[in-house]
Amino acid sequence: MEGKFPYIITKKETLANKIFLLDIKAPRVSKSCNPGQFVIVKMDEKGERIPLTICDYDREEETVTIVFQAIGESTIKMAEYEVGDAFQDFTGPLGCASEFIDMPKEELLKKKILFIAGGVGTAPIYPQIKWMKQEGIDVDCIIGSRSKDYIILEDKMKTVAKNVYVSTDDGTYGFKGNVNDCLKDLINNKNKTYDHIIAIGPMIMMKFVCILTKELGIKTTVSMNPVMVDGTGMCGACRLTIGDEIKFACVDGPEFDGHLVNFDEAMNRQKMFKSREGRKRLRASEGDTHHHKGSSCTKK
Repeated sequence: MEGKFPYIITKKETLANKIFLLDIKAPRVSKSCNPGQFVIVKMDEKGERIPLTICDYDREEETVTIVFQAIGESTIKMAEYEVGDAFQDFTGPLGCASEFIDMPKEELLKKKILFIAGGVGTAPIYPQIKWMKQEGIDVDCIIGSRSKDYIILEDKMKTVAKNVYVSTDDGTYGFKGNVNDCLKDLINNKNKTYDHIIAIGPMIMMKFVCILTKELGIKTTVSMNPVMVDGTGMCGACRLTIGDEIKFACVDGPEFDGHLVNFDEAMNRQKMFKSREGRKRLRASEGDTHHHKGSSCTKK
């Protein structure tokens, strides 16, 4: 496969059960990508288009790091690839970069920022915290998972974040409880205060983080990468209601103001989108707003 396709795997690492890290030789993508963006991977001519958030990038080595969980037919096949194998397509960078990239440094230095990572959501959070570290901005991070066996990238995160707090639902490692429990403990018992929280993980996790942070009055940004399928806005899978506007995660995001996201609608659409009948019903009910009509990439 190395001679047939251009995007060669230069490193492979197993992070946890069915969770893998790959470094891909992708010169153009590595030179232009920023934290918060994603790529679309296609393994071969018959392969499925798979959107994956960027976990890291090295402009000198011309590589981009992706992390994925082997849960479907395509990602299970991807997990079988080894160093030297290659992908047919590695398209990107796509989506909008993190809103922090364009903020004045003096403004960021005044903020107390916390990142909350849930499961594989730790991967897209890492490059954002790494960018903060390079800019001289100290931030905290909570890494949460259901058990110790599914905590990933903890050591790498400790090299870039000022403080890393680990929480597990079953208490097998770190703080016992979910990420919300850990956040409340930091605020109530550790005298922590935060101006801005960035939460990335399963949608149900992000929903409840946003419920809590709205009560606490803390601005919260979420990444809606879990709803992306096609990555171009044309399939309609990532259609979202943000406040009173219709947006598409793959071209208008993936990051949005978490307090404006209609999570219940998004989760219901995910369920419907899995069946042909459900997709047909969505197209009929949403009409012209079912697909994206051009990319603006404007921040919300």
